Amino acid sequence: MEGFGNLVSVDWLKDNCNHAKLIILDATISKVGGTPSEANINQIPNARFFDIKNAFSDVNARFPNTIPSEVQFETEAQRLGINNDSYIVVYDALGIYSSPRAWWLLKTFGHNNVAVLDGGLPAWEAQGYKTEKTHNLDCKPGNFTTKYNPSNVVYFESLEVISKDPDFAIIDARSKDRFTSKVAEPRAGLRSGTIPNSINLPHEAILDGNKLKSKEDLQLIFSTILKENQHLVFSCGSGITASILSLVATIIGYNNSVYDGSWTEYGTLKSLKMNQPNTWSKDELLAYILIFIAHSDLDETKKEKEYILSRVNKDVYNRVHEKFEEDNDYQSIQNIIEAVKSHDYYSNDFADLFADIKLMAFADGEMDQMEKAAYNLLKKIFKA
Repeated sequence: MEGFGNLVSVDWLKDNCNHAKLIILDATISKVGGTPSEANINQIPNARFFDIKNAFSDVNARFPNTIPSEVQFETEAQRLGINNDSYIVVYDALGIYSSPRAWWLLKTFGHNNVAVLDGGLPAWEAQGYKTEKTHNLDCKPGNFTTKYNPSNVVYFESLEVISKDPDFAIIDARSKDRFTSKVAEPRAGLRSGTIPNSINLPHEAILDGNKLKSKEDLQLIFSTILKENQHLVFSCGSGITASILSLVATIIGYNNSVYDGSWTEYGTLKSLKMNQPNTWSKDELLAYILIFIAHSDLDETKKEKEYILSRVNKDVYNRVHEKFEEDNDYQSIQNIIEAVKSHDYYSNDFADLFADIKLMAFADGEMDQMEKAAYNLLKKIFKA
C-alpha cells in the first residue's frame, strides 16, 4: 500500500480505511490498566480490540505484560481475523501510549506490515472523522502464522553482559523522577532504582502533544545521548512505554530491542541484598522498620511475623529480612536513617507509621523494654 510504513497519519487512514486487506486494531489500555469498554470511549469504525493485558500477555507470568507464547499469540491474532497478508494500523485512545506495544508484539511475532496511527484516537477525532461506540466486532478467523523474531526481545539473563558492553545502550523510558528515585514506583512493593549504566529518556520527551515529534527532532534527541552504531535496548516499568521508544528508534534507523521484563522484573530480581537504602520503596522501609522492632528483643515471634506479612507482601518481607539478617544493630540504624533522609514517605503520616509499629509489637501480647527502647529511638530518627 502506498504510504504505508511504521507510522501513518489519520489522513492516510481516512483515505485507506476501506482497503480490503486493512485491519484497524484498538490497543487502548488506560494508565491504570482499564480497557476501552471500561472507559466507555468511542472507537474508529470497524476497529478490533487488541487486548494487551489479557489476550496478548502471559497472564500467568510473575510480572505484568509478559510476552505471550507463540501459540497464544498466533491463536489470538487469528481470532482477530489477522491474515499473513493483512496490513494493520494500530492505535490507542491516549494518542501514542500502548499502541506501540501492539506494534512491537506484531513485529516480534513476524507480522511486518503494521503501523502505528500517529496521534491515535485524539488526532482522529480532532479532524472530525467518524467514530462509533466501542463494541466487539465479529470477524472471520485469520490465517496468521507466527515467525518469532528473537532479536526484538532482551531477557533478564542477558542484561548483566549487555550493561557492560559499549556496543549496547540501555535506555529507560520512565520519568526522570522515577529514574532518579525521587518518587516511588507505582507498583506496590517495587523498589526504586535503575539498571546499571542505563540512560534515561522519558517517553514524553519524544512526543509533541499526542503525536511523535518530527523525524529531525527525534534524530537530534537520540544522537545527543548515544554513540554511533550502538544497539539500543529499551526498558520502562513493564514494557509498555519502552515500546514507544522502540517505534521511534526503528523509524529513525537504530537497531533495537525491548527488555520485556523491564524495571518491574529487574528491580524485583536484583533487589535481594538491598544494599542501597536510598532506593528502598515505602513498603521495604516499613518492613525493615517492623523487623527492626520485632528483633529488638532478639526474637521475632510468629504473631509479629504474621502482622508484618499483613502489611507488606511476602516478596518484600523475604528480601528485606535477608538484608536485615546481614546487618548489625549499628548498620540497621544507619540504613533506616539513610532511607528516611532519602524519602519523605512518612512526612505526613508519622502517626500511622508508629501505630503500625505498636500494633506489630503488641501482636504477641506486649511491648517489652527493648522494643520500647527501639520505638523511642525511631521517634528520634524521624523527628530529626
